[in-house]
Amino acid sequence: MIAKKRPSRRMARRPSDVWAEGHAYERYMGRWSRQVAEVFVARLGVPSGLRWLDVGCGTGALTLTVAARCRPRAVLGLDRSPGFLRAARAAAPGPARFAVADASALPLRDAVFDAAVSGLALNFLEPPGPAVAEAARVVRPGGLVAAYVWDYTEGMGLLRRFWDAAASVDPAAATLDEGRRFPLCRPGPLRALWTGAGLVDVTVAPIEVPTVFSGFADLWEPFLSGQGPAPGYVATLTPATRDRLRTRLAATLPTGQDGTVFLAARAWAVRGRRP
Repeated sequence: MIAKKRPSRRMARRPSDVWAEGHAYERYMGRWSRQVAEVFVARLGVPSGLRWLDVGCGTGALTLTVAARCRPRAVLGLDRSPGFLRAARAAAPGPARFAVADASALPLRDAVFDAAVSGLALNFLEPPGPAVAEAARVVRPGGLVAAYVWDYTEGMGLLRRFWDAAASVDPAAATLDEGRRFPLCRPGPLRALWTGAGLVDVTVAPIEVPTVFSGFADLWEPFLSGQGPAPGYVATLTPATRDRLRTRLAATLPTGQDGTVFLAARAWAVRGRRP
């Protein structure tokens, strides 16, 4: 299944976009990613016994959902972060395997999978087109290629409130806002990306999940990890500015009498098939 590795093509990203440590990601985004993965996989409606590829698998939320729910013949998760893969392997059930790989130059033969999927990774691949083309290449004719990404512009409540608070404290933060930086994460660009890779029967649909925090600390402390765009930005702040941001963010949140913070998150899911 795995062919001779092709020369790696580096994917440009800002230092704050780097993901490396599984535990920090789990508390920041992984817990919500698992909720979206459950809905995403259920909607695919595919039969058991298929060969699956998860591109940019991270800590394995989508890979493990496929393994648990789809009775796959095989499932392979690929990611460029060894730290994430260590976390994924630690939680992996029987059929799941993992390997380090570049999504834009997959070390895999043509047409060896029935389905290639990706969760919350496309916007961190620059440019994303080669990665989608590679996913299409390694599925058989008629095979499925599907993915989901957060709706950073309007639908990801946690990050929308964070960046709005950050910009009110530090106007320069507006340039780092994922809603501005990742225009891919909308139905039109996603549909164009899939059709541009030669995929057909392309559809895009929303997935919405609740993101409920036990208190403000449960919401805020993951921003102190330094991993990902928003935590990476927080790591650059002086203590005084960080405290102002913390205070401003807390004031904007819908909080229950017991301190619980109720937000919601929307992802866009796109799917198509190789002709």
